[in-house]
This record gives sequence, structure tokens and C-alpha cells, in this order.
Amino acid sequence: MKQSIRSFLLFLVIALPGANIPSVFADDKVYRWRLAETWGPNFPIFGDTTKNMAKMVEEMSNGRLLIRIDSANRHKSALGIFDFVKNGQYQMGHSASYYWKGKDINTMFFTTLPFGMTTPEQFAWFYYGGGEALMKEVYDKYGILSFPGGNTGNQMGGWFRKEINTLEDLQGLKMRIPGFAGEVLAELGVKPTNIASGELYTALERNTIDALEWVGPSLDLRMGFHKIAPYYYTGWHEPATELQFMVNKKAYESLPADLQAILKIAMKAAAYDMYSQSMHESALNLATIQTEYPNVKIKTFPEPVMQAIKKANDKLLAEFAAKDPMSKKILDSIQAYAKDARAWTNFSDRAYLDSMDD
Repeated sequence: MKQSIRSFLLFLVIALPGANIPSVFADDKVYRWRLAETWGPNFPIFGDTTKNMAKMVEEMSNGRLLIRIDSANRHKSALGIFDFVKNGQYQMGHSASYYWKGKDINTMFFTTLPFGMTTPEQFAWFYYGGGEALMKEVYDKYGILSFPGGNTGNQMGGWFRKEINTLEDLQGLKMRIPGFAGEVLAELGVKPTNIASGELYTALERNTIDALEWVGPSLDLRMGFHKIAPYYYTGWHEPATELQFMVNKKAYESLPADLQAILKIAMKAAAYDMYSQSMHESALNLATIQTEYPNVKIKTFPEPVMQAIKKANDKLLAEFAAKDPMSKKILDSIQAYAKDARAWTNFSDRAYLDSMDD
């Protein structure tokens, strides 16, 4: 490793709170890890994030920490990442926290919430508003460390075969929509289901589902959903969808302090890069949809529908908080922080955008 890079890494490790300075570059042992991801091989943006992280780790560690990525086609369990990491079959995983709500309801709050914070607001809550500590408290009991793994930004409300004009149009609608948003729509008669990304197009094509939400223009266009379901609705359910890196706690603690620091730095850098890439791809692909696919009708849900969704959302959040002290603790933190953060967002970003419309 070049001396300049070695000096830079030494500075980073010294600057990191809790670093054990005597262990920096203490051995030349090569650690070989495996990462299981929910996504298929070479999946755009999401898969780029894991590859970027692994490459940075290898370069910054001078090859002392090598991470092999196993996509869903290899490990055969797209939604089994939590158990893989918990049981030590894989040292790392890349997925989304809200997939694990069946194992622990409190995991889902760390992806995003309907009508919740924007991505900058959520980043601020996680790193400076107590979110990181709360996520650690939830995952500690499973021997897992969880870190932000890349944000998609505000997601679209989904692709629908038929236009949604009234609440009656939601009755019996079979829709792929995971996490808390699926429970919200179930209150209004929707039949939510969770389907892995590689099976979405086929499920829509074969009428297994009537509608689906995936991400937004950044990823949706290449999936081909517009060929089957022409109504594309703006979002409400995932305003700041954060993926996650999961790390087996025992494996992490077995690393020297400098490799622990390198891993954390690489995960954080790769996660933020995913947010930038998502923004870039969404902007380009939205323009493509508008110019090349005139059959796609971009819509916003009618106001009565949105009011009913918001009412159902508030009801379920109150029920979660009443049933589980940890849920209440997390939701209280999110709601209190969001109130202050949104005040600043309104004074800054909203005011600026409104002034551009004049």
C-alpha cells in the first residue's frame, strides 16, 4: 500500500471514536467474508452499492479484507438474508429492514414510514437524532449490526392496470407492497403481498397481482412494468427508503480495529453514493418515460383516497405504539425529530422550490 493511503487510513482510524490505536495494521492476516444480497446478479443500483462497498474495503485494506458477494441466484433465498447473517452463514447481508417485520415488528421502522421523513431528514435522524442507537437496540438481541445501506429517495406509489378513482377501486386489489405500507392498504381492502424483485414482472404479466410498487423511474423502467400496467402513481408510502447492510456481530468483533473502521467507512460511502445514483437515474428515466412512452399515465391518488390512507396509517401507528414499548420509543423519536426537521425543510427547500414556481 502506498504510504499516502496508509497515512490517510491511520488518520481515519485515529479519528474514529473508540478505535484501538495499537492494533492499527497490527497483522497481515487476510479475512475472507461473504455477503448475501436480496437482489439478483448485476442488479442495477442496489447491486452496484454492494460491489462499490466491497471494492473500497479491498483497496483501503490493501487486500486484507475481501468480501465475496452472493446474489439471490446463488444462495436461493432472496428474503432469507436476516437468518443468514444471524446464524453466521454469511458475515454480511444487503437487504431492507422492513422485510423482517414478521420476525420483529420494530425492524420495519428503519427503512421508511408512510408520510414520513425525506431522505436528508432521515439521514439526520439516524446519525444525529438517535436513530442509530435505536436500531442497534433492536438488532443487538439477534447478534446483528445494522447500518444504512443506500437510499432510493422518494419512491413512486406503484404501477396499476386500472385507474384508481375511488376507495372502491382498492377493494380486493392484489398488490405487491411490502412493509408497513402493505398493512395500511390492507385496512382499505387491498390484498398486499411481498414478492422478490426477480419475480415481479412475471407476477404482473400472469395476473397473479393487479398492481405493484417497486422503486421509481431509476429502476422501474428497465423492469418493463409499463408494458402491462400503464397507470403510474406518485408516492406516499416510502419517502426515504433506506436499504441496510447487516453484519454478524461476532464476525465484526473478530476484525482488527483498523478493518472495522475501514468497513464502516466503506459502507457509509457506498450508501450515500447509492442515493446520488438513484437521483441521477430517476431524473434520466422520468424524462424517457415522458417522451418515449406516451401510454404511461402519471397520476396522483385522488384526495379522498389519500385522506383514507392517512387515516389508516395514523390508526395503525397508534396501535403499534400502544402494544409495544419499543415501537412507541422508536415512533416517538421519529415523530418528534420529523416535526423539527420538517420545519427547517419548509423554510429551506420548500420555500426555495415554491419561489421557482412564481
